[in-house]
Amino acid sequence: MKNRRLAAVLVAALTVVTFVPMASAQSTPTLSTIRTGLHDGYNRVVLDLSGLPAEHRVREVTSVSQCASGNPIAMPGGTEILEVVLIGAAAHDDNGNPTYTGPQNFTPPNLDNVRRIALTCDFEGVLGIAVGYGNATSWHRVFTLTNPNRVVIDIGL
Repeated sequence: MKNRRLAAVLVAALTVVTFVPMASAQSTPTLSTIRTGLHDGYNRVVLDLSGLPAEHRVREVTSVSQCASGNPIAMPGGTEILEVVLIGAAAHDDNGNPTYTGPQNFTPPNLDNVRRIALTCDFEGVLGIAVGYGNATSWHRVFTLTNPNRVVIDIGL
């Protein structure tokens, strides 16, 4: 009788453990789309994400390279380059499948200052984006918004 109770308790415990769902949430926010827009006085680049990165870093650079290989990335048309690095973001899911399937290096349509956008890094939770633009005196700002989650890059005219 005692063995039957023990067996029943073990079966019940194993049943609960077996059917507890595993967490399926993506651990790192992922990039889904890159959108652009022409506004009065500035050009906007929007990075749509599944969540917000832990932080972002911004710097003006003279050239960019692929973070994994070190190979240079061409930025034709842009005499100035703003590099935005998102710490804690990726363009792929936890299984390595791309979440961003758009172009990796492209000329955005209908913008008058931003000439080029390129992915520079997608490695170990670091996502890099370079924005090439033509006006050396342009201002820039980078900020995050929610509902939906996105990183916004504005480049003044």
